[in-house]
Amino acid sequence: NSFKFMQQAMDYEIRWQIEQIEDGNEIQQATVLFNPDTGETRAMRTKEDAADYRYFPDPDLPPLVIGREWVEQVRGEMPELPRVMAERLQKELLLLEQDANGVTASKDIAEYFEATLAALQKLKDVPTITQSISVAYGKSVANWVVNTVSAHLNKSDLSANFAQVSPMQLAEIIAHIGRNTISNNAAKQVFDALWAEGGDVDAIIESKGLKQMNDSGALEKIIADVVQANPKNVDEFKAGNAKALNALVGQIMKASAGKANPAQVNELLKKALA
Repeated sequence: NSFKFMQQAMDYEIRWQIEQIEDGNEIQQATVLFNPDTGETRAMRTKEDAADYRYFPDPDLPPLVIGREWVEQVRGEMPELPRVMAERLQKELLLLEQDANGVTASKDIAEYFEATLAALQKLKDVPTITQSISVAYGKSVANWVVNTVSAHLNKSDLSANFAQVSPMQLAEIIAHIGRNTISNNAAKQVFDALWAEGGDVDAIIESKGLKQMNDSGALEKIIADVVQANPKNVDEFKAGNAKALNALVGQIMKASAGKANPAQVNELLKKALA
């Protein structure tokens, strides 16, 4: 009942069989028992031939022949396998291996991912998915599915088939980000609200006041006020301290209640400080 005893039994049996052969005796095939207290083996029952150990084919099992046509039929009806799909997504959408493995971790997650991509193509103001656009959306959808969607599913102990946010709703959120209607942070607020209470994407954005500020005139006014109120940060930035710019951006985002477009803020702020 242990490797140690098995080794001891083998060692004893080897020595014993050598002694028997040297004494001119024949070794009879047998099943032996090992006594760990004495370290010796003893015969339990003899075996006349290999057949006694049932080393022969079972006569009740006929040969199994699988036709090539049936094999090809089954192969043709099979869904795309996870590894094949992951390799395809890496090639077509340039997904990282980690993300490709994430969206193919289960059949329902893979279907949710592809349904979201398909939903993006149905939105009227989203251009026809070209290779470059498909790559951009693919990475974004994969990021949302692997991180946000999967986290909510795990927390709620649900499969993607019962996700509280549909693929179309996720597609609408991602499209809003692409239009610069909402920021990534605001998008997560919309997702959380949909998961908890349901509703309409546009309605939630309006009710929570999550639309990004894209009015350059209003944003330039906020930037001018922040620059004037923070001369120390301005001087530090002009002296070569890049971190001072981040401090000013933070103040601008705060003044805009987080609604300013960060990329637009950086562009206009650098222009104002030039």
